[in-house]
Amino acid sequence: MRVSNLYEKSEKPVISFEFFPPRDEKTGQAFDQTVDALQTLQPGYMSMTFGAGGSTKDGSYQAVKTLLGKGVPTVAYIAGFGLSPDAIKQVLDQYKALGVETIFAIRGDEPREKDFQPHPDSFAYAGDLIAFIAKNYDFNLGCAGYPEGHIDAPSREKDIEFLRQKVDNGAQYVVSQYCYDDNIFFDYVDTCRTAGINVPIIPGIMPVYTVKMTRMLSRICGTTLVDSMQANLDKLEGADAAEVLAYGVDFALNQCKTLLNHGVPGLHFYTMNRAPSTTNILARLREENLL
Repeated sequence: MRVSNLYEKSEKPVISFEFFPPRDEKTGQAFDQTVDALQTLQPGYMSMTFGAGGSTKDGSYQAVKTLLGKGVPTVAYIAGFGLSPDAIKQVLDQYKALGVETIFAIRGDEPREKDFQPHPDSFAYAGDLIAFIAKNYDFNLGCAGYPEGHIDAPSREKDIEFLRQKVDNGAQYVVSQYCYDDNIFFDYVDTCRTAGINVPIIPGIMPVYTVKMTRMLSRICGTTLVDSMQANLDKLEGADAAEVLAYGVDFALNQCKTLLNHGVPGLHFYTMNRAPSTTNILARLREENLL
């Protein structure tokens, strides 16, 4: 399954879900249940992340294998930070043997372990990693985009230059970091088109799951919490979990409506290995014939 073909040929917006590999047997059972629940929504594909410095390499492989075993069209992430070219080849060869056709290539974060030593030949940028994969394999390649600029980029303009390099080096579609202001995403796409980036650009959707998680991820990712969301998160401090989830669904639903009415080629949901919010959002979008 080559994802860029889905975006080019589908008559409807492509729906996709992202997961991270479960840590143990208990979370593995919950992961299976979540995948089974979301698979009934007939997504175009599901993707599996890859931990910093290869920290979840084995878990990611097993999770990808599980998704494929369930008949799920699957995209495998690879994060190249600190890994040698040979280590990257080993991972990619394993995915190729499983039948994976699409790889989502990112630089990845620096591992938190104080004693971690990056390989001297590791790739400093995602664009370099993508060029390496494109030279050695026939994978369909996706990459990440950052509507508000990557947190490590010197500027948003420079970050778009990096994205152009990724596409020039072989990336065939872009999934964006989530943002909570659709106008930021639309401006980002317009700027990318002006810069000559013409591949599909897919908005990422991150519903509010908990107040604490939303604020933490905002700091880590450099995502702006719009004023209305900040005010509502303040009101939801200490609220019942169901009330917080309901707010998250409503906010994401309104975002998705605007995005779909603007003609986006798809919606990519960061599920955080949970099903209810995404299921609710998609059910309501389909009730309104937006999907």
